[in-house]
Amino acid sequence: MSQILNMNNVRNKPIILTFIGNYLPGYKQGGILRTIVNTVDYLCDDFEFKVVTRDRDFGDDEPYADIKFNQWQQVGSAMVYYLRPQLSTVKGILNLITKTPYHILYLNSFFDLFTIKVLLIRKVSWIKSSSVIVAPRGEFARGSLSLKYLKKIAYIQIARLFGIYNKVTWQASSEFEARDIIKVMKIKPNDVRIARDLPVKITMRESSSISSKSVSDYKGLKLIFLSRIAREKNLDYALKVLSKVTSRVVFDIYGPIEDTVYWKECQALIDRLPVNTKVNYLGCVSPNEVVNVFSHYDLFLFPTAGENYGHVIAESLMAGTPVLISDKTSWRDLETDGLGWSIDLAQRDYFVEIIERLALLSDDLRLGKREEVKAKIMERLLDPAVLEANRQLFKEQLLR
Repeated sequence: MSQILNMNNVRNKPIILTFIGNYLPGYKQGGILRTIVNTVDYLCDDFEFKVVTRDRDFGDDEPYADIKFNQWQQVGSAMVYYLRPQLSTVKGILNLITKTPYHILYLNSFFDLFTIKVLLIRKVSWIKSSSVIVAPRGEFARGSLSLKYLKKIAYIQIARLFGIYNKVTWQASSEFEARDIIKVMKIKPNDVRIARDLPVKITMRESSSISSKSVSDYKGLKLIFLSRIAREKNLDYALKVLSKVTSRVVFDIYGPIEDTVYWKECQALIDRLPVNTKVNYLGCVSPNEVVNVFSHYDLFLFPTAGENYGHVIAESLMAGTPVLISDKTSWRDLETDGLGWSIDLAQRDYFVEIIERLALLSDDLRLGKREEVKAKIMERLLDPAVLEANRQLFKEQLLR
């Protein structure tokens, strides 16, 4: 039997046993990893987070160096257990769960094998837990679901048929994601709780200390794309936009190459760009350097096909760098607040128009707007209602 603790007999903080495909010191999984790190940072005074994860970063063949495997260890504000592949089996996960006291199971991702194995174990009653939260993290959005669509739909149908996800609470990061979950899983709205993703933990004072750096001596608009190189992130769309831009621009691309076939397609587009556009691929950026990297650029060009939250958008704005993104995220009213633009992907010419307009501004004007962007985004990010919604997500489970 699993060691589900009785709240009446617990003196310490409630334990959230969290499963996620990849965790620190990894960074290649992007937003999902960042969401859990931020959640731990904000809520560690209320709950104890025990995180079970793989022993290597997303897409890597080799495990992390300088960590302990198959045992609990302190990583930041969480206790983390790095599972070696041979112990990531149903038997290995069952053994870990039964030996670990917890109050809530917190499963991040719908399609990750960790989630599937934990719920299969629960289904056959090897563990009993009524307090289970599943966070799909944007996997039901149209852009994400369309990749390997038939395989995903087949699993969804099987999961629904056998009731693998019965009696779980679903976490959505926005009203848009809540609608996607309800539609795809055909569940009642009462089964979904909206708790928006928490941003990186930073105070207003820390924000003001982030310098808005010069965009170097390059004579032109300096653009950045920072994300995984994967089809759903829409780098090819950004390059097609730039093929229509006549102003002088440099476009620096950062991020792990997750899809090599797709990257070759992007390279072919790069080779055909006009001479006024210079493109550089600059590799990966460690999480603690992202805001600093953004501070060197005039604009974050990110026409993503869909984001559950978009931590990278928040990090760009924290650096004072406005964003030009698609309307496939939960970020709204950007232009009203002077933070950037959120545009329908069908309006490619409008993307081009905005870049051309920014290119006409002087460096001093662009630099002068950065402090306004940083101040405005901190008003959004420090919304206490978002923190409380996340806290209540877990507190509600403790009453079950």
